[in-house]
Amino acid sequence: MADIGEAARSTVEGARQEFLEQIEFLRRKLNLPSETWRDIQRAAHDRAFVVAGATKADLLHDLRKAVDKAVQGGSIGEFRKNFAEIVAKHGWTGWTGEGTKAGEAWRTRVIYQTNLMTSYAAGRRAQLLDPDLVKRRPFWRYVHNDSVTHPRPHHKRWGDMRLTLRHDDPFWNTHFPPNGWGCKCRVVAVAAPGDGDATTPPEGWTETDPATGAPVGIDEGWDYAPGARADDDLRTFVQEKLIDYPPAISKALSADVNRYINADDKVPDFVRDVLADRQRRNPLWLGFVERPDWIAETLDLDTKGYTVLLPADAPRHVQASHGFDGGGQRPAQPGDFALLESVLNDPDSLRAGEKSRQGNPTLVATKVIGGETFRAVWEVLSGKRNRSLSLTSLVIKTAK
Repeated sequence: MADIGEAARSTVEGARQEFLEQIEFLRRKLNLPSETWRDIQRAAHDRAFVVAGATKADLLHDLRKAVDKAVQGGSIGEFRKNFAEIVAKHGWTGWTGEGTKAGEAWRTRVIYQTNLMTSYAAGRRAQLLDPDLVKRRPFWRYVHNDSVTHPRPHHKRWGDMRLTLRHDDPFWNTHFPPNGWGCKCRVVAVAAPGDGDATTPPEGWTETDPATGAPVGIDEGWDYAPGARADDDLRTFVQEKLIDYPPAISKALSADVNRYINADDKVPDFVRDVLADRQRRNPLWLGFVERPDWIAETLDLDTKGYTVLLPADAPRHVQASHGFDGGGQRPAQPGDFALLESVLNDPDSLRAGEKSRQGNPTLVATKVIGGETFRAVWEVLSGKRNRSLSLTSLVIKTAK
């Protein structure tokens, strides 16, 4: 584990040392196109990398690489140079701050500092929660950065009172720094409160500022602890937080999630396991529907945000029913099931199938791969808790 004291002394604008937990936090994020900074807020940033106004995947990819370099020791000057090159390369216009030297300096500083401070805080939180450290230093102390030119009164007060609470106090769920744009406050771990330390949350800390919707003293959208939800189940996160996005953003996110989870590598082993162990029941999550617009044209159903599932029974059914569809086909092998995502999300054709035994719609996707025709049938499940396309059959026709 990185040295806590050394990490605590690190700042964005001075000599600082990046550390593994900080870098890992950034690398686990998904690239998410967004129209404005309000598109996602609070803990959603634990899973999504966004730059407000950046909606194109290639642009976002290059911006993320620039941020990665910054986190790994790059200066703000280097980041500004990279940012200018990326903007010119992609022809990105209309972004907030564009057109004036002061505006561009402000925007690049916001992107640079926000990503560095939140990733630092998330990585530091992971360090502070190391079980061995928690045993030795179970209390956290709020530390205000007194070098800032315009200190926030509440932040300064929390630092001046030497606010020291247990690591699991609810206060940290909303007030763990940074808790505002440009905030440079931090937290240190201590064995116990010292003489004169405040040991209860400040009066009124749960009150909400009607102007921001956040607790008093916290900027809008900053009332969360960076990294606290970095381990949330990704499927639940995307479905609950992001499926209401416009189609273009939803499509881009779905594709990025699918690349992120890389289920193709897991599929062959899953198929072999369920064929060997017929008591196994849990399905394998393959990702999300990437082209709900195509499915809507075929079935007149909105499947945006629907998961794609490979049920444990599906490979068994495919194995047992081989040959029922006439000649010219071969048995499906475990590796063939890894191609299902491509068959569904990039098909040669889609059509409506017959109703399932449960009376649900089915979708038939066909795609020629390596001279063979893959035909997969998916049952569309539209329950409140299970919105998914679930494989029911797979037939592989060989070339004549």
